[in-house]
Amino acid sequence: MSLEIADYGLVGDCETAALVGKDGSIDWLCWPRFDSGACFAALLGTPRNGRWLLAPETGIRRSSRRYRDETLILETEFECEGGAVRITDFMPRRGDQEVSDLVRIVTGLRGQVRMTTELALRFDYGRLVPWISPIEGGDRLRAVAGPHAVVLDAPVPVDARDGTITARFTVSEGQTLSFVLAHEASHLPPPEICEAGRALKDTERYWTEWAGRCTYDGPWRDAVVRSLITAKSMTYRPTGGIIAATTTSLPEEIGGSRNWDYRFCWLRDATFTLHSLVSAGYRTEAEAWCDWLLRAIAGAAHQAQPLYGIAGEHRSEEIEAGWLPGYRGSSPVRIGNAAYGQLQVDVFGSVIDTLHQARCHGLTMHEASSGLQNALLSHLEDVWREPDEGIWEVRSERRHFVHSKLMSWVAFDRAIASARKFGLEGPVARWETLRDEIRQEILDRGFDTGRGAFVQAYGSKALDASALLIPLFGLLPADDPRVRSTVAAIERDLTRDGLVLRYDPEESVDGLPGDEGAFLACSFWLADNMVLQGRHDAARALFERLLSLRNDLGLLSEQYDWKEKRLVGNFPQAFSHFSLVDTAFNLCGAPASLEEAAG
Repeated sequence: MSLEIADYGLVGDCETAALVGKDGSIDWLCWPRFDSGACFAALLGTPRNGRWLLAPETGIRRSSRRYRDETLILETEFECEGGAVRITDFMPRRGDQEVSDLVRIVTGLRGQVRMTTELALRFDYGRLVPWISPIEGGDRLRAVAGPHAVVLDAPVPVDARDGTITARFTVSEGQTLSFVLAHEASHLPPPEICEAGRALKDTERYWTEWAGRCTYDGPWRDAVVRSLITAKSMTYRPTGGIIAATTTSLPEEIGGSRNWDYRFCWLRDATFTLHSLVSAGYRTEAEAWCDWLLRAIAGAAHQAQPLYGIAGEHRSEEIEAGWLPGYRGSSPVRIGNAAYGQLQVDVFGSVIDTLHQARCHGLTMHEASSGLQNALLSHLEDVWREPDEGIWEVRSERRHFVHSKLMSWVAFDRAIASARKFGLEGPVARWETLRDEIRQEILDRGFDTGRGAFVQAYGSKALDASALLIPLFGLLPADDPRVRSTVAAIERDLTRDGLVLRYDPEESVDGLPGDEGAFLACSFWLADNMVLQGRHDAARALFERLLSLRNDLGLLSEQYDWKEKRLVGNFPQAFSHFSLVDTAFNLCGAPASLEEAAG
């Protein structure tokens, strides 16, 4: 059975990423990009679907792991009957040849330890067994399947049978053995293999220097820096796009069917992403994110989508990988995400607000934005009154979601602000009329007086955690009685074990059976609201509770199963980590309102 989701650590090269288990098995890796077909897919199946095990053969008494200081270099130590070893896992940043390396260094710490390794490459999400052959003139092995070629450089004799490479060897105190796996296109000559020791030093230097740029100096620096490093590792270096998570189909409920592919870039995350990066001092990354955003949505405004590929690709057709049983039997396993074809009116507000914040912070945007902004707003004038699938991407009927109306208000409000502050051209008077009309409609139809709260959709009495964004985006101040009563209702009726659900579980808003965990980003939003209301002790307590849910490496998934006390959903989740960063800044006195942060 697969490990707990929290038992995995992340390594990556800012173009793809691997998940390393506490047991020394790498169970997930997509090569050469985040969204490529996995060549290690044991996470969603069994070892037969691909993995790379490197661990003591027997006699493990205990193990521990950590990241080396403020880097993405993972160190796992095993204490065994005969000694102790350390396995150092990392992925160096790629050079000009675009070769991607996965390095595993075994170091003997004490005594002698008998080790085993089992490398099963299975391309196309655990389906294709490669042809393995020795490279002429050397002792390396090359595995080929279709467009993919992977070369193994091993310091010990290996055996290749039935598409799996194995070896057993002994490591003594003071001895270091380096294994390198390198990916390259199969039509090219075998790639050059990096020198592990030099690559380790270069990788450590890169991450240490990058983390050193962080401007946060509050009491939770370790958590903030780890979250930023995690988010950076999920940034596709060539384009600046930031994926929602490194995985697909890790379930929101173990054994359930809410299993989605999150290896794409969502426009709804744009404002939060920019806010976190700028607050922490990462202007270059923020500018790259804005440029990705502008390139992705460039074109006809009516074709704007909720999500895009890491290079701005428009189509992400969704299929089911029937040959994979799913994480602990959670099926189906989905590849691609059909939500790209949905109408989510909120994305227009996310984009316009992001552009406004970028201007306020003086960011350089290399792609033209003013003309595109006006085109998006012109289209929004036509569609904001329509029902849509909303922020939670329902797969049932469309509704008039209050959050979608809120973000429509944000779009016009920020466009007006940009026109006044930066001289952007546009029909400001008409925008003002629309902004005021939308605001009044939200107040008239989105607030249920009987429940004393802003609800999920017009005509509904169901609560929705997205209402916590109303004061954060500035529609109403935090001390407005309607906001206070909404926050109180969410705390009373939409929390479990102190953590916030996305919406009333009885609603089944997505049209799927089963339950889900508490949505971690929403719980951070509640803490932000507490800050705005002056409830600093409660906000701090909730924030530290959320920090306690991270795994031993400081990583968060999308959700938390409060019943079984475990992380669930895709992992690690950028939205969760960016929300952590924002709340840490808010607790240290930064503007808790996104409207205030934009100036």
